[in-house]
Amino acid sequence: MASFDYFVVFAEMRTGSNFLETNINAFDGLACVGEAFNPHFIGYPNREEILGVTRSERDADPDRLIGRIKDNPDTLTGFRFFNDHDQRALDICLPDPRCAKVILTRNPVESYVSWKIAQATGQWKLTNVKHARAEKIEFDDTEFAGHLAALQEFQVRLLNALQRSGQTAFYMAYEDLQDVAVMNGLAAYLGCDARLEALDKSLKKQNPSPMSDKVKNFDEMEIALGQIDHFNLTRTPNFEPRRGPAVPTFVAAPQSPLLYMPVRSGPEAVINQWLAALDGQDQDALISGFNQKSIRQWKRQHVGHRGFTVVRHPVARAHAAFCDRILQTGPGSYGEIRATLRQQFKLPIPKDAPDDTYDRQAHRTAFLAFLAFLKANLASQTGIRVDAAWASQAEVLQGFANFVLPDLILREDRLGEDLAILAAQVGKDTMPRPAEVSDPHAARLAEIYDDEIELATRAVYQRDYMTFGYDAWG
Repeated sequence: MASFDYFVVFAEMRTGSNFLETNINAFDGLACVGEAFNPHFIGYPNREEILGVTRSERDADPDRLIGRIKDNPDTLTGFRFFNDHDQRALDICLPDPRCAKVILTRNPVESYVSWKIAQATGQWKLTNVKHARAEKIEFDDTEFAGHLAALQEFQVRLLNALQRSGQTAFYMAYEDLQDVAVMNGLAAYLGCDARLEALDKSLKKQNPSPMSDKVKNFDEMEIALGQIDHFNLTRTPNFEPRRGPAVPTFVAAPQSPLLYMPVRSGPEAVINQWLAALDGQDQDALISGFNQKSIRQWKRQHVGHRGFTVVRHPVARAHAAFCDRILQTGPGSYGEIRATLRQQFKLPIPKDAPDDTYDRQAHRTAFLAFLAFLKANLASQTGIRVDAAWASQAEVLQGFANFVLPDLILREDRLGEDLAILAAQVGKDTMPRPAEVSDPHAARLAEIYDDEIELATRAVYQRDYMTFGYDAWG
């Protein structure tokens, strides 16, 4: 056990990490303590501590829990880590050569379909086949593209970090989990002398049927997967920004050579409506679901193309992110993050959707509390991901530029003039008028906006104010 002080299993949802953990725990001298740095729980759901370290203590200082894991006597201890877990923990363990790295992967199509089925059935583990639940799912090519991009970005980050620090990892595929010899090889890599005669089979494979029996639109899925550039799956640009290029979010006009690169929590609905109307069509005709290969193909087919994005005042954008993602419940909101902000950060919002008791003063108080969270979040002081809905716009644009540069950066406060310039550049003599109100939350913001909100927002988005030259909102 002298080679390592602790270990981490890098995996994702529906890759077999629960099965792997069960078998690691079957070895004398090894212990895996679950998803130690999941921002929504510690180790396992409904647990409040690991090795004497509470969830709040972990959130305040991730190194404290790692130190306790390293010091677990007589047992080499580790944890599972997914790409959306606390990045501060990753920054500690990834460069540490005394931390053993186990990297578990699975065919991303299989993990995506398994994830969708688990969502539909509510069954995330299976110990008795009599209780198995089956459900056919709908393959969403845009959603899968985002799933694939997140997996690829995280795997390349791991690979590059190991290369640069001269480390190696123990790689396992989903199929290797059924091989007791491979499991014993993992024990040897970790420095454990114990060996297993057989695997723990208490966890059962949940969806053993062929893929065609699990996906309603299997033919459409085959076509969509055929468009992916498989030779580019393990490559990203050499200079890696904090955010990726977000290619699956790009939208093209039905006919005109215009490519919209949206910044989340901006005027997306208005721009999509304008983009479709420019060609006299409705929004169903917009082209979306891009990957890097299809973007290149689209550009070759549309000579004279223009890529553009739209930035929004930081106060209005933070307020839109708060209203759409956190304050409200239901589709589009972030339920787990919402619950964590209420419980861990004491965000003063109702447990359910706001009712008549949630007045203007309550909204102002809650929004200021959200801005305080954003300040810590963007400074990597929380365990919650820096989501695209509230990441700084400068960083989002830098991510775009890692793959494709926008030709124009439009301003929400002068959309009419800027869109006219854009339309003229692609040969349009006339164009539809954009909606006069591009921010549906503007009136509500006007009711609570004051100097305190302005200063709190500047403390979060100093870079955006400087980069885009913003003054006070309004």
